[in-house]
Amino acid sequence: MNTAIAAFTRNGITLARKISGRFDAKIFVPSRLADDGLEAIDPPLSEWAGKYFHCVDAMIFIGACGIALRAIAPHIMSKLHDPAVIVIDEAGRYVIPVLSGHIGGANSLARDIAGFLGAQAVITTATDINNIPAADEWAVRNDCVIENPEAVKHVSSSLLEGHSVGVAVTDMNIPAPFPVTLWLRPKVLVLGAGCRKGTDTAEFERSALAFLDGAGVSVLSLKAVASIDIKAHEPALLDFAEKHNIPFMTFPASQLQALEGRFTGSDTVRSITGTDNVCERSAVMAAGRGAVLLRNKYICGGMTFALARVRRTENDITA
Repeated sequence: MNTAIAAFTRNGITLARKISGRFDAKIFVPSRLADDGLEAIDPPLSEWAGKYFHCVDAMIFIGACGIALRAIAPHIMSKLHDPAVIVIDEAGRYVIPVLSGHIGGANSLARDIAGFLGAQAVITTATDINNIPAADEWAVRNDCVIENPEAVKHVSSSLLEGHSVGVAVTDMNIPAPFPVTLWLRPKVLVLGAGCRKGTDTAEFERSALAFLDGAGVSVLSLKAVASIDIKAHEPALLDFAEKHNIPFMTFPASQLQALEGRFTGSDTVRSITGTDNVCERSAVMAAGRGAVLLRNKYICGGMTFALARVRRTENDITA
C-alpha cells in the first residue's frame, strides 16, 4: 500500500518512523524538522494534501483530527476514489479512520496499525460497530467492482434494520433479481485481443464492448486485456485498458504457441506473428492456470477478440 504519513512534532515523528518501518510509508514533516531523509511539507498543509491525495492509497496524520480534516476537505471526491485517511494522536493511543473506511480500506488499516502499536482503533461506521458485514468492504476484499454504489447505502441501512437485502455477485449481465439489487462485479474475465496497426481507438472500444455485450458479460468484470508482445505499444489496446482501468498484458509468440489447449489456429496468423492464434491464447495465458475459454475467436473489421474466465476456488473468497 502506497502510504504518506504527515507528522508535526518530534514525538509524532518518532511514532511515524515506527509505523513506517512496519508499513513502508513515506514520512513528511514541517521544514524545520526535515532531516535524516524526511521530506518537507511546504505550507499550506492543504496544498501538500492536494498534491498527494489522489496519488497514494492511504494518508496518515499524526496529530489532531481537525488538522487532518481541514487539509483534506478541498480534495474529497467520493468513496469510490478517495484514499484511506487515518488520524493518530502523537502518543499512539488512538487510531481513527476518518475517510474511506470500507472501499478505501481505512478501517482495516486502522485495525492493523492499532494492533501493531498496541493502541485502540476507533471505528465509527455503523455496520462495523453492530458486527454487520459491509458489502462494499467485502467487495474490495474479494476483488469486485461495485457497479451501482448508490445501492450500498440502501443495503447497509436495510441490514442495520434487520431486513433482507439483494446483492448479486456475477460477471453476467442478467435481469435484476431483487427490487433493489447491489451489483458486485468480480474481476474474473480477460479480454484477448488483436488488431491491425493503427486501428482507430474509438472503433476498437465500440467493437470490444459489443463483443462483451454479445457474450452477456459486464466490462467491469475485466481483470485484464491481453495480446501478443508486438502489440505492446498499440494505441487502441493501450487506450482501452487505460480507460477501463485494467492492466494490459502481452506475451511473446513463443510463449503463446507453447500454451497447451484447443485453439482456433490459422497458418496465416502464424506466418505473421509466430503463433497460430493471438486473442484466444493471450486471453487464456493472462487468465492463468485452470482458465476457461468462454468465447472463441471473433473477427470484426481487422480486430479479433476472445474471452477467458479466471478459475476461482473457495479459498479465493473471503468472508
